[in-house]
Amino acid sequence: MSGETSPPALAARRALEALRAGVPNRDAVAALGSLQTAVEDRFSELLETLARRDGTPTGGMLISGGFGAGKSHVLEYLAHRALEAGFVVSKVVISKETALHDPVKVFAAAIADAQLPGRTGSAIDEIATGLLTDSAEYAGLYRWVHSDDVPLDSRFAASLFLYEHARGDAEFADRIVRFWAGDPLPVADLRRRLKESGSASVYRLAAIRERDLAVQRFRFVSRLITAAGYRGWVVLLDEVELIGRYSLLQRAKSYAEVARWVRGDRDDPDAPLAAVLTTVDDFEAQVLVGKNDLELISKRLRMKQTTESELLAGAAETGMRVIERDQIRLQPPDRDELDRTYTKLKQIHGAAFGWDPPDVEGLERLPSNRMRQYVRAWINEWDLRRLDPTYTPDLAVNELIIDLTDDDNPTSDDNPTSDDNPTSDDGTGLDGGTGLA
Repeated sequence: MSGETSPPALAARRALEALRAGVPNRDAVAALGSLQTAVEDRFSELLETLARRDGTPTGGMLISGGFGAGKSHVLEYLAHRALEAGFVVSKVVISKETALHDPVKVFAAAIADAQLPGRTGSAIDEIATGLLTDSAEYAGLYRWVHSDDVPLDSRFAASLFLYEHARGDAEFADRIVRFWAGDPLPVADLRRRLKESGSASVYRLAAIRERDLAVQRFRFVSRLITAAGYRGWVVLLDEVELIGRYSLLQRAKSYAEVARWVRGDRDDPDAPLAAVLTTVDDFEAQVLVGKNDLELISKRLRMKQTTESELLAGAAETGMRVIERDQIRLQPPDRDELDRTYTKLKQIHGAAFGWDPPDVEGLERLPSNRMRQYVRAWINEWDLRRLDPTYTPDLAVNELIIDLTDDDNPTSDDNPTSDDNPTSDDGTGLDGGTGLA
């Protein structure tokens, strides 16, 4: 039909628009791929360890690079690789609303964004529906969740037991699945259902903090994922540098989370869960050194002289060491990579608009330029030349400075939040949380 865009042209246009905006999508990643071999090799090791589940802690990796260096593109590429290999993938963008120091919000974002290989729709519903109760994987999950030393609250064992026995009650089965996904499920309801099944004495249901429950949900859901036939769960945490805008105590908790994600969950090292984090390459200079976090955080926490603050200080120190020593820095594009990328983009632009793009100069090739700058310059120049073949663009590049100073009104650390309060038997928060504030 006249005026219609063919599927290849449509995919090419989607790729161009994503690259123009600096937010790569599936089409852009499929077209350009990734030439960050150090990142790819380390990610392959992560996936292999995750799939083996032989007791080796999986942990994760931390990628760093400047603005426009291609961190988001690499994450998208890794996401596609993991999906193609049979893993469930979630991407979480760290922000003020989804703070790294808050496992409740991070889990909510991760489960909401979770993508399954070859499937669409609600990931948690697909996972629950796909549980094969007669499989070896499910039997392993059931034994693990009911073992004496499992690092989980008994709610998870009780809910899994009741889910098997609630197949005739679709409404309650759905409430259990929603609990796995982060919604509250009052203990009174669990106890009543357990009593009806004759198993009330088997499960001891006590109060627990919401933030602890969120960490445990990552452990439990990652195993639900393998029991449903997938190979594990890969969580991508983008823009971790924004923790530099948090208050000092929030940064301390965030560094502890960096340690947990990269070094692995010390209480559950065998979880089929891996993470990839990204940050800017000057975070250490701006925050660890610039804000003196390396000294201040440990000093302030240990002044509290409590067991909890001592544990947090140790975890925060580990997280800061990860940022200091364990970054995999994205490499700037060399001449061969630039040539290959230029050739691919020229083909994509031609396919998108049905023309033969002329050669363009783009930016002068300097070590200080980022790949995003080259890509945007080439695309912009072809756009203009397509409209007016005689036009000679004059492109300018300005450096964007990322501000990691504290927010004017950070969330207060002087009062306990709901995340620090235990969940009571009726599903509400109890007063007198045991947070560090």
